[in-house]
Amino acid sequence: MIPTPDLSHLTRHDLEQVYDPAEDTFLLLDALEQEAEALQKERPLICLEVGSGSGCVSAFLGKILGQSSSLYLCTDINKHATRCTFATGKQNKIPLDPVTCSLTRPLLSRLHHAIDVLLFNPPYVPTDTDEASSAQSSADITGSWAGGADGMEITNRLLQDVECLLSPRGRFYLVALKQNNVPSIQSRMLEDFGLTSQIVIERRAGREFLLIIRFTRTAPSSTLIPAAEARLNS
Repeated sequence: MIPTPDLSHLTRHDLEQVYDPAEDTFLLLDALEQEAEALQKERPLICLEVGSGSGCVSAFLGKILGQSSSLYLCTDINKHATRCTFATGKQNKIPLDPVTCSLTRPLLSRLHHAIDVLLFNPPYVPTDTDEASSAQSSADITGSWAGGADGMEITNRLLQDVECLLSPRGRFYLVALKQNNVPSIQSRMLEDFGLTSQIVIERRAGREFLLIIRFTRTAPSSTLIPAAEARLNS
């Protein structure tokens, strides 16, 4: 069993500003642990967590992969979260590289078809659109849960970029709520982007029913040369 990352360095003030790991976080950790052998076999070069919060998930992924040359990128719109993510990496001896930004847009051109492991625990709670927009604009802790209509407004923005980010062997792990209409997400990603999916694990947590979905390419094309590989070979 892989131990949960040490978060003892986070203060009460930190957890007032940043999403405190909860059932959805731990379900994602369980999914990654369940996939540990496959992840280790793939030996990913570039990993990216969107909305890293405390940094718990990326630190856990680092523990799974062990001593490797992997680059662990993390983004979060909340500047307090990027500070906590960096501190969590340091506390757990995993070199996390956080960037304060919204989703992945500033990184898209440099990470085109380069991400081997993409992680996203989005703000999935259904709210009205104005609340979700306000949460993103304020760039604070509310941005970690306010998901807009059907809890999908923020998730949909990232889903448009997933195919551009994933390497030929890339894996995308998404946390979803049953109310998010998971079959619709799966069919859309297949029809629009050619990404197949599988529910890795699911669990009821109080009133919520949570799922972790893994997306991969249907058949990696030889024409998709990973950007990371191209840079290494140049």
